[in-house]
Amino acid sequence: MRFVKITLITLSCSFAMGVTYAQKVHHGGKVMRTITRHNYNVIKMSRSKAKTVCPIFEDTGYPYQGLGVKFGDPFAITYKYYPNKHIGVVVDLGKSSSGLYSRYYSQIFSEYTQPDTIDLGESVAYYSHNVKSDWVGEVKLLYHIEAERLSPGLQVYSGIGLEARSLTINYDYQILSSVENKIRGIERSRFTSGIEVIVGIEYSYFKLPMSAFMELEYYVDVLKDPGWRKVQGGVGLRYVF
Repeated sequence: MRFVKITLITLSCSFAMGVTYAQKVHHGGKVMRTITRHNYNVIKMSRSKAKTVCPIFEDTGYPYQGLGVKFGDPFAITYKYYPNKHIGVVVDLGKSSSGLYSRYYSQIFSEYTQPDTIDLGESVAYYSHNVKSDWVGEVKLLYHIEAERLSPGLQVYSGIGLEARSLTINYDYQILSSVENKIRGIERSRFTSGIEVIVGIEYSYFKLPMSAFMELEYYVDVLKDPGWRKVQGGVGLRYVF
């Protein structure tokens, strides 16, 4: 299906470059058809209309911008600036997939092992948690390489970025003693940041000025929990203008 779609779009682009048609020619009383190409029959269209038929990223059209949505970790609004055919600057703002971090959030409760005054003979044990907000912001610098031999409109890219994370979380914990066990709760806010390495692909051979992308990110915390690592990523769509 994808091959057929690409083939049809390619044929449409080829057709836009010129018109080939059959012309009647008389030879010895017989009507025959011959194929003739005339340059003056080239279809003329505006650049904005041509973009809906042929690839979006024309070499003479830079810079471009893209605005859309990314599904994955994080789920985010995504903006991309294309100053030229090789460079891309991306800003993503959204929410982390908190369920993927549940184990980690339970582990970092140890940062709050003294949430209240604990009497002699008592100890604290994690019980449960509830994430109230988990915001993520990313700024990425990417380098693109065309992969036209694999598929028209396809690019591969890699780059580096900075990520900031803001977490607000409620913890329920137990106060353990020889007399009774009591359940208490606290709310904590946590801000951290780190660096990330990105690899991905972007596809832009559509009839609409859209680009689709898929990427993986390798994040390393450098502020709150130095050395902690996480693989992230997702897929998304951007409207290109």
